[in-house]
Amino acid sequence: MTDDRIADLGFARVDLDREARTGDPEVVYGAGKTPEQVAAILTALHAKHPERAVLATRLSPEAMAAARAVGAEVHEVARAATLGPTPEHHGRVGIISAGTSDAPVAAEAALTVATHGAAPVEIRDVGVAGLHRLLAVRDELATLDCVIVVAGMEGALPSVVGGLIGVPLIAVPTSVGYGASFGGLAALLGMLNSCAPGITVVNIDNGYGAGVAAARIVRVSQRVSERLSERDATGR
Repeated sequence: MTDDRIADLGFARVDLDREARTGDPEVVYGAGKTPEQVAAILTALHAKHPERAVLATRLSPEAMAAARAVGAEVHEVARAATLGPTPEHHGRVGIISAGTSDAPVAAEAALTVATHGAAPVEIRDVGVAGLHRLLAVRDELATLDCVIVVAGMEGALPSVVGGLIGVPLIAVPTSVGYGASFGGLAALLGMLNSCAPGITVVNIDNGYGAGVAAARIVRVSQRVSERLSERDATGR
């Protein structure tokens, strides 16, 4: 018996049902796949969901070229590609990065937010080594619906941001730093042990996971706002 929720490509049984189950777009994790496999999966997912962008992450330069060959838009800093139109954006998610070395993970988070239906607002190079840079954008941070904070080294930035604003905050440790950073483990532990309450932490370099979580938070908050508006309008 065939299952139209799955595309059997021989080398992979591709899930076509993610959006129906979760409301999220289809995604390809490119690491470990050949360029030809990435292109084939992108094409299969796009054929099923032509109305909404399909996202492919963690792409090698060769996989980016293969994705471009099948019509995808390549996002080199994010090491990713999208095939299909980006959805209309509702809500604003800040992607706050400590330094330029964190750019690939921050870019992956921003692209994920955009493909999942929220507007990314990128605020770069505001690490704690120059605290005045962060304080200069404090008012802007308070206007956002959710923030993603990306940092390596000792991972202090989410704690500082979490002490300045009261919106949902998702921290992303990066594998940026010298030897004792242990490939991002020091930042991860620092974020998990933050004294600022309400911080959620994802895995090392996981910009994608942070982007999905942030977009979902915004999506639910939009639904709540719509329900409250309807209640006020009807008096019920």
